[in-house]
Amino acid sequence: MRAALAQANARRFAALGDPTRLQVFALISRAPLSVAEVAAQLPVSRPAVSQHLKVLADAGLVSLETAGTRNLYRPDTDAVAGLRDFIDSLWDVGLARFKLQAEKVARERARPLRSAHEPERDARSLPDARAAAQRKEKR
Repeated sequence: MRAALAQANARRFAALGDPTRLQVFALISRAPLSVAEVAAQLPVSRPAVSQHLKVLADAGLVSLETAGTRNLYRPDTDAVAGLRDFIDSLWDVGLARFKLQAEKVARERARPLRSAHEPERDARSLPDARAAAQRKEKR
């Protein structure tokens, strides 16, 4: 991952790390809302909602749309897609590791189990190197 992208993702995750800010983001994710509409749904003041939206906007997570005299806030789809791609890449790595581990366990379970006496039988069934050499000499 490029350093600039890592920095942007870190800023975005940090912005979403505050519980109230995360609630604000969730609300505007459902529908574009004004500061007053967000504040009406949360136990925080309008100035506090404005500050939370500013932090989200500075992190690139929120865009502002003017509709007449109202300012409506909505998630920035490119930024959200970038975060999703990052999380998906982590998921892909995790799934790949899980698959490798599951295949390893399946291979181990597919091996026939041996009793404590089987290695002796296997050793007895193998020709002794000296005996094989002696048989060869006699020919």
